[in-house]
Parts: sequence; C-alpha cells; structure tokens
Amino acid sequence: MLKPYPRTIALGFLAVGCSEMASSPGAREGPAENGLQASSQVRSVSVRPASATIEVGKTVQLTATAKPRRRVTFTWNSSSPAVATVSSSGLVEGIAAGAATITAASGGVSGSSNITVSAGPAPPPSGSNVLLAAGDISSCSSSGDAATAALLDGLAGTVLTLGDNVYDDGTAGQFTNCYEPTWGRHKSRTRPSPGNHDYHTSGASAYYAYFGASAGPAGQGYYSFDLGDWHIISLNSNVSMSAGSAQERWLRADLAASTKACTLAYWHHPRFSSGTRHGNASNTQPLWQALYDYGADVVLAGHEHNYERFGPQRPDGTADAARGLREFVAGTGGIGHYDDLGTPKPNSERFNGTTFGILKLTLGATSYSWQFIPVAGQAFTDSGTGSCH
Repeated sequence: MLKPYPRTIALGFLAVGCSEMASSPGAREGPAENGLQASSQVRSVSVRPASATIEVGKTVQLTATAKPRRRVTFTWNSSSPAVATVSSSGLVEGIAAGAATITAASGGVSGSSNITVSAGPAPPPSGSNVLLAAGDISSCSSSGDAATAALLDGLAGTVLTLGDNVYDDGTAGQFTNCYEPTWGRHKSRTRPSPGNHDYHTSGASAYYAYFGASAGPAGQGYYSFDLGDWHIISLNSNVSMSAGSAQERWLRADLAASTKACTLAYWHHPRFSSGTRHGNASNTQPLWQALYDYGADVVLAGHEHNYERFGPQRPDGTADAARGLREFVAGTGGIGHYDDLGTPKPNSERFNGTTFGILKLTLGATSYSWQFIPVAGQAFTDSGTGSCH
C-alpha cells in the first residue's frame, strides 16, 4: 500500500502545472487550481497577428498571450479609435482609412499589433458604356448562377442574357424561384435574349411575361437600342432567321436606320463553335450576312456551355481582319459545363470549358475591349481589344 506523502507531492505537481496554461483574451485572473497560487509575474505580452490590413467595416480577431503563460485579464486599447476600435475580447473593426496600434496590457506589461485600415475597393464605374454578358444561366438545382450573380453585384453596366435564362423549361415558377433570387437582382438593367429552354414553355410566354418591355415586343424576341456610340441588337435564334423572314427583314431595316459607328448583336445559338455538344448553328448565317453587309463588329452567343473567342471572320467562316465580325460564345452563366472542345474551328483564338463567369465589354467611340471575369475560386480569364470597322 502506497504512503500518503508521495501521493500529496504528485497532486501538488499537477496543480502547479495546470496553473501555467496559455492565456486567452477576456479570461479573468484567478487563483490556480487546488488553491495554489502561481508566483510568477507577467514578463511579456505578445499579440497575434502582429500586423493586419482590413477594409472599412471589416473586422479582425487579435489574440494576446502572456509569458509566463498564465490565466490573466487583458485590457485592450486602440491608439486611434477614429480609425479602428477594439472590443474587450480583442476584436478589431475598421472605422476609417488610416493606421492604429492596438494594445493588450496586463500587470503593467503590454504587447501590440499594427492595424492598417483601407477604404476598400473603389465603387464600380458608372458603367454607362459597359456590357456584362453570359447565357445558360439559372436552375434551382445549380449554384453556378449564384456565383455569377455575385460577380454582377460588383460590376456596373448593362446586363445581356444570351438565352436559356432558366432551366429546365422556362416556366413562370422557374423564373420566380430560380432566376429571380440570383440574376433577378439585376432585372432592372437587363436586356435579355431567349433560348431554346425558354421556349420549352409555349411561345416562351413566361420569358416575355417576366422581362416585360425589356425583352422587346412580346412574342417577337428581337429589338435594338443604343449605348453610347454603339448600336446594340438582340435577336431571336428560336424563330425563323432565313433570308426574307420577318426577323431578317427587320434586321436589315434596323441596320440601315442606325447612325452609330459601331454595332454589336447577340442571340442564343452560335454561328461558330468548336464545342462538340452542339457546334455550329448554320441556320443563323442569314443574320451574320446581314450584319456583315452593314459593317457590324461583334456577335455574342451562348448555347454551348463554354467560353470561346473567335477572330474576325465572314459569314462563311473565312478570316477577314478588315470587315469580319468577332464572335464570343459565353454560355458560362451557371449551368453545368460541357468541357467539349473538339477540333478547333478556323479562327478560334481561345477556348475554356470549365469556368463560370461574365464577359465584360467596354465600348469606346471607335473601339472595344473585352475581359472574361471568372467566378470566385476559378482562374481562367481572357482579355483584349478590337476596333470598329
């Protein structure tokens, strides 16, 4: 049987060991466990992180530790509360751009962290001559549209939809429950075009009802508007596009009446695509021919769930640097990727099949620039410039 004396020594050792634990912000100083008081004084205090940069309105949590490591209470202080405040637990909040030193003190000893507060990103520009485009957008079973809508939240400009606005069938309920919570936040600045999934509901009636006057004359699906020095045309690749059709005749008349130096058109089905799921939509060629005849500059499309950029070309696909139209396929709005690159078509300059994002076009008086902006967490991008004819 063990004697009591050694057992008492073991308990004392454990009690002292427990008193020398790491401190934590906001903990109160008190006697060590089992009634034994640690005798060591606080010799230093460290604060982590030692420095940090935050934006106005954002926060960062600081942690203070005493040496020797003890349970102590820290007093927190900011050298400039007008720049950054600090709570009793070490939570720092940025108030205004500038610098502040945050101090944690205990027993007459202190440590500090240097905090820089930035004003945050500049607000987006007015965006009066900016287009933000993507197609193949929303579904209640996908989160891709939420990610691209989050991009739109921080981008100023006119939003163009390149068809297939909501899956699977373009019903009124799907517009309300799936599209509205994401891209619907930007409905007031959206100029849409319809896709084949929107026409799964007879006559795309829910599409026209949801977008109203922004979609042009109800049931027609093609219309135009001006933006700065550009004439912008929304077309409908789900109805007849043949030479002599109502849409083709309207397009030629609209182009003839335009006084703008530059022209961009957009619709759902791409005239050219290196994707294997759908590929070229040759029935759109009469629209290309009319645009080419009148010296248009840029065409946007969706349908293929990928991104592709072409160099300027004629309606038959031959290169034409002087008068050709540059096509962008941006079926990147949020519906599952195809990642279906086949043999690249002539004049294809860039392809990506795995990234959701927004195509941003900045329109100048006689030129334009493009930038493909990926959603958070994805890296692919594309950018460049072009001139009007």
